[in-house]
Amino acid sequence: MGDGVMVVSGLTLFVIALLIFALALVLLGVRTVPQGQEWTVERFGRYTRTLQPGLHLLLPLVDRIGRKQSMMETVLDVPSQEVITRDNAMVTADGVVFFQVIDAAKASYEVNNLELAILNLTMTNTRTVMGSMDLDELLSQRDQINARLLGVVDEATSPWGVKVTRIEIRDIQPPRDLVDSMARQMKAERDRRASILEAEGQRQAAILRAEGAKQAAILQAEGRREAAFRDAEARERSAQAEAEATRLVSDAIAGGNVQAINYFVAQRYVDALTAVAAAPNQKVLFMPLEAANVIGAIGGIAEIAREAFPNRPQTSGTVSAPPSASAPRSPWNRDDRNRDDRNRDEPNRGDAPVPPGS
Repeated sequence: MGDGVMVVSGLTLFVIALLIFALALVLLGVRTVPQGQEWTVERFGRYTRTLQPGLHLLLPLVDRIGRKQSMMETVLDVPSQEVITRDNAMVTADGVVFFQVIDAAKASYEVNNLELAILNLTMTNTRTVMGSMDLDELLSQRDQINARLLGVVDEATSPWGVKVTRIEIRDIQPPRDLVDSMARQMKAERDRRASILEAEGQRQAAILRAEGAKQAAILQAEGRREAAFRDAEARERSAQAEAEATRLVSDAIAGGNVQAINYFVAQRYVDALTAVAAAPNQKVLFMPLEAANVIGAIGGIAEIAREAFPNRPQTSGTVSAPPSASAPRSPWNRDDRNRDDRNRDEPNRGDAPVPPGS
């Protein structure tokens, strides 16, 4: 009886132990892959498959987890390094690399220490790309440097199941003496540009002043031309008026009107006397004229006015010149005019009226 109890107890313990071992094996075969990672599975040391994020069941004691790869984009700092440019300038440059694992199996089994491989590859190609450029290009064309580095490194890491998304040169530091030289060069260049701009401004100002002077000269010339044209027109009209007056006087003389020629001669006398009297520098006036003739001429003008307006009453202020017995007879007297009229009426006489002062 006691032996049977002991056998049952031993069998029960064995079953319990077997159940515990089976449960342990099941627990060892269950794997949960977190989001953003992929795990490789190895069976007896050989890669079989890749586990995606989620719950997976492996064969215990047969399958095991090989490598765990992060599928998220990763950033690597490229340390500073010295680079010699094409024009033999020494610069120090550093940067950053962004990459992402595309194939976990290749990233696990195609390269050993993936991050170190990418870092060394980037540094080597940085010296190659920057060493093929001049210093001025190096400082002003960082986009071109980044593009060339990205193309070279991405092509080199493609067999590793890695995609290099971006490479950025973070800092480029030339030597201090070279920086000072570049500052002086920049200052000289800016001074040159300032001088050119100032000269260009002076040139433009001179052109504008010359253009203004030209327009002013043209306007002045046009003004003088217009004034000369107006003066010529005025003289022409004055000459036409003078010619018309002369023609009218000539017609009157030809028609037998002696008063016309008397008026014409008297007007000339008065104009000449006015011009002589208006001279600012006269002190003594010599008149080679007979006073009686002048007075007679003025009296003749008065006679012409009375004959032109016979119905107008004579003002009390009119003063006639008294005849002088000793003076010679003036051609402006009425008797002389009657004698001239008789001479003109006689057809056979060739005597012409004697002008005053002859």
